[in-house]
Amino acid sequence: MSQHFARRMSTVHRSFIREILKVTADPEIISFAGGLPNPELFPVAAMDAAAHEVFTDIGANALQYSTTEGDAGLRAIIAERYEKRGLTVDPDTVLVTTGSQQILDICGKVFMDRGSKVVIERPGYLGAIQAFSLFEPEFVPISLEDDGPNLVELEAAFQDGAKCFYAVPNFQNPSGVSYSLEKRKGVAALADRYGVLFVEDDPYGELRFLGEDLPSVFSFCEKKGLLCGSFSKIAAPGFRIGWVVAPEKDIYDKLVIAKQAADLHTSTVAQAIMRRYLETNDIESHVALIKDRYGRQRECMVEMIGRYFPEGVVITRPEGGMFLWATMPEGCSSMELLDMAIRDKVAFVPGRPFYVDGSGENTLRLNFSNSDEARIEEGIKRLGKSIASFLK
Repeated sequence: MSQHFARRMSTVHRSFIREILKVTADPEIISFAGGLPNPELFPVAAMDAAAHEVFTDIGANALQYSTTEGDAGLRAIIAERYEKRGLTVDPDTVLVTTGSQQILDICGKVFMDRGSKVVIERPGYLGAIQAFSLFEPEFVPISLEDDGPNLVELEAAFQDGAKCFYAVPNFQNPSGVSYSLEKRKGVAALADRYGVLFVEDDPYGELRFLGEDLPSVFSFCEKKGLLCGSFSKIAAPGFRIGWVVAPEKDIYDKLVIAKQAADLHTSTVAQAIMRRYLETNDIESHVALIKDRYGRQRECMVEMIGRYFPEGVVITRPEGGMFLWATMPEGCSSMELLDMAIRDKVAFVPGRPFYVDGSGENTLRLNFSNSDEARIEEGIKRLGKSIASFLK
């Protein structure tokens, strides 16, 4: 049957994380593998009330086809929330998408040909790597330092004909690293100078529990830039509502065309419920609850790693988001460690899938948002035992 498949399918594989989640279905396994929000914080009652109001007030219209660009009221709310954070956004430049993952697929369709040079962080977001790979680009990985990308490498990539740069500047997935103010300005200046499209993915930016908020890289870009967001991390991922801000009309129009070809429009009823929820609830207070919980869970994980991990394992200390990154001594394989950890009833994501150049063998990602402190302590204790045995 292989003769029926498009060539591109031979280079794209199943999501490694999704495959690990099948293994962690065992209730005895404590999983730090998934990038999952804590379901205890989902606003179930408020969403239920919003849904009831939508069907009472709007009725059948909530179940009808809608515009590709998205619910006008929802787009206005998205723009207003940016305004409160110091960024002026025209609602007409907001395109509502079926989760932020769809933005990546659309960007691939609109901007990438086979062989297009696409710059990504090293390590980079696995979902973007998978989405872009379908369009057969040439990935150009840029080293991610403690405060953001290596600007020397980045400029060299831009000089070499890079078409776009995809990045997660706030609490990056997988590393938890955030760009400093200087790096944000530097990235924007380089993108403007060389005419490279900067695609900023910001699903975690509102989840800061340490330090001070910083402006988006997008806000410093004077030329081409996109800013992507999502309600998945601050409200509910099941609605699959994301968005992209695209100020340049020619780019916006092409994104709309690509979305029309994919799904016509994002779920009408999901948008209506999300809009009503935002209109009738204090989302900022809800986000504050999430930040408080995740901050305590992150602090617990860092403390338990210090207590139970053997010497020689280095971790990042994120100021927000959902992940931290661990690096074992050179020569260690986190893929091999995973087998041992699963036997000890704990799971994580090995780092190698986040590298397009085949490196990262000794790294791993840990999620702290989806476990309470008791499970974090027990899970890190188990993982520490696995690592200690592995390093012997």
